[in-house]
Amino acid sequence: MLPTGYSGCCSRKASGSRWPATRNSSCSWLICNLNGVGSLTFYRLQKAVTSMNCEPRRARRQIKVLRALDQAKTQWYHFTAVVIAGMGFFTDAYDLFCISLVTDLLGHIYYPSTVCDDKPGSLPCSVALAVKGIALCGTMFGQLVFGRLGDNMGRKRIYGVTLMVMVVCSIASGLSFHHTPRTVITTLCFFRFWLGFGIGGDYPLSAAIMSEYANKKTRGAFMAAVFAMQGLGNLAAGIVVLVVSASFMKTPAYKTDMLGQADYVWRIVLMFGAIPALLTFYWRMRMPETARYTALVAMNLKQAVSDMNMVLDIDVSDLTEEEDANILAKQDNFGLFSSMFICRHGWHLLSTTVCWFMLDVVFYSLNLFMIDIFTNQSGDASNEGILEQTNKMAKTQAIIAVGCTLPGYFFTVIFVDRIGRIRIQLMGFAMMTIFLLGLAATNDIWKKSGSLPIGFTVMYGLVFFFANFGPNSTTFIVPTEIFPTRLRSTCHGISGAGGKAGAIVGVLLFIYAGNSLQRKLLMLAACNLVGIIFSLFLPESKRMSLEDIAGDIQEDVEWLSVPMGIVTGTNIKIIHAG
Repeated sequence: MLPTGYSGCCSRKASGSRWPATRNSSCSWLICNLNGVGSLTFYRLQKAVTSMNCEPRRARRQIKVLRALDQAKTQWYHFTAVVIAGMGFFTDAYDLFCISLVTDLLGHIYYPSTVCDDKPGSLPCSVALAVKGIALCGTMFGQLVFGRLGDNMGRKRIYGVTLMVMVVCSIASGLSFHHTPRTVITTLCFFRFWLGFGIGGDYPLSAAIMSEYANKKTRGAFMAAVFAMQGLGNLAAGIVVLVVSASFMKTPAYKTDMLGQADYVWRIVLMFGAIPALLTFYWRMRMPETARYTALVAMNLKQAVSDMNMVLDIDVSDLTEEEDANILAKQDNFGLFSSMFICRHGWHLLSTTVCWFMLDVVFYSLNLFMIDIFTNQSGDASNEGILEQTNKMAKTQAIIAVGCTLPGYFFTVIFVDRIGRIRIQLMGFAMMTIFLLGLAATNDIWKKSGSLPIGFTVMYGLVFFFANFGPNSTTFIVPTEIFPTRLRSTCHGISGAGGKAGAIVGVLLFIYAGNSLQRKLLMLAACNLVGIIFSLFLPESKRMSLEDIAGDIQEDVEWLSVPMGIVTGTNIKIIHAG
């Protein structure tokens, strides 16, 4: 016991946790003075590394495995994991974004104009909402279901299931029954929902796998690289539609032949999404379970070491089989939405969910608006072939992807581990707000000009750039870093599901918010402002260990209670112990 009046110093490493378990009977109660302001509170000095008693030697062995992952040099398998996980996002983006091009084609083919029979029509609002939004609904539910399964059953076991769902439903979407417009749309929506369900599962699993494989120095860059494959998928959607429509370009004009061979185009485009997913299925099945999940959740340290040695050059050879059962340290096993979880991570989960929700309201609204702009400028559709119109829209999407979307992703890869996640997110939301307000202010000028001004196009592209070099990337990265390993996939799935709920709101906003573009742009700017506010409550995780951020491993001091304030420093002076 420390003598009265003793003044020492103990260090509390950043663990992301201020609220402890109350089970460690071997700890002493200590009275401390916080920040020199005279307010007294209680905390306990915890000699164990985790929340419950374990011998320091045993705990050090567990930490050694985790620190070996954090300090491992960048190796070839890190890049392999980026490709394996990223190809899922490539497929996700392709399947989600090609539907905008396909939707216009479906309207031309199956819904002729009710005003004039020789003019192509468009999908009714309710049908367009179903076709564009049904996959987003499936994605939302998939993130919740597969996110939870990824924590309960393991990342690897579920990872292949999501990919096969995507492959089967991509092919089935292109084989939608062709008898009447209703049967085509009904079967298409059915398979698109389950396609989205598989896509949703890929989000939390890919994020958890990549974050748990990467070292702490370059983890952000590798995760951003995985998510950047979404930009390549968006570009691929435009290129595939461009090539397929060009192959059938000799189709007669709509007033000459309402259907022709155009019906094959949208089916081929949708089925193509199965190819990249199939190419990586074998490699997904060969991936070992992540060492962090095996060590901290499955409680099998020996298997974690074996899995690491299969794919990474890491030396943890002094962990023996006899020690394995004793090395594993028990942790706080608080459940999702328990009082302990709410105290430690409740506000974090709310903030990540709200930020992703607001981002996707803006992001998906702008994607739909981009296609609508081009359609309004395409001229008299009855005098050109359906595929010629589709070809033009695909070309526009590809140009925007190359000029605005991809550069934003690549800037995030380069700077996310230098600037930090939260700074990039705040900057992105702020710049998007500025450019959206600029678009709203110049809306009347654009409408009077009768054509699309260069200034409007540039500002519109910059919104996309700062979305991707900003919250569109960081809302994917942050949720997988700040939550405990055993809840990482679940919390990422909840955050992502909030985002897809925002995407659905974005679809509704675009279709039903009236014809006032200025009002829509102002609403989107307001969403960005809300994103800025909630981003301020998120912790920075740049170049920190996942265990330190989330509180899986706590190495020095753990709080019992802080009833009179929050301590922000890392050093605490002990002035008395009784």
